[in-house]
Amino acid sequence: MKQFRGRCVVPGTIRAEALVSRGGFNTLASFQKALMFKDKDAKCSDQNNPDLYGRPMHNKALCLPQTIGSTTGGMVLCTSAMLGQQPACLLFSKPIDSLAAAGAILAYVWSDSPMPTVDNLGDEFLAFVKTGMTVSVGEDGVVTVE
Repeated sequence: MKQFRGRCVVPGTIRAEALVSRGGFNTLASFQKALMFKDKDAKCSDQNNPDLYGRPMHNKALCLPQTIGSTTGGMVLCTSAMLGQQPACLLFSKPIDSLAAAGAILAYVWSDSPMPTVDNLGDEFLAFVKTGMTVSVGEDGVVTVE
């Protein structure tokens, strides 16, 4: 077990299974098919992300360095939450970008399915956490990985 302290962007507590991407996360490419075809498991449709492609993202602790890609990323995150297809939480090793932050904050304000979001967890966090591990997020931005 190891703890990491980051910056709480969206408050909340959650315990979930980790799903880890070592590369940048293209939000639109990852959620596109799930949103178009109402896939409740939200299987990742980004063929350029071998860590996540074909894996369910719904209710997972999505651990990633940063988001990349489309300017629609924030609305994609918010829409996934409004449709009940969102990750359990978003955990960033690097600072969150404004689009992902906007999507997570809008999901917190507008949906019944907020995604606790923590950034600045550091490169050591992403080196330590592995897909399948259990991740707990505290209100204070402390992330515990077991």
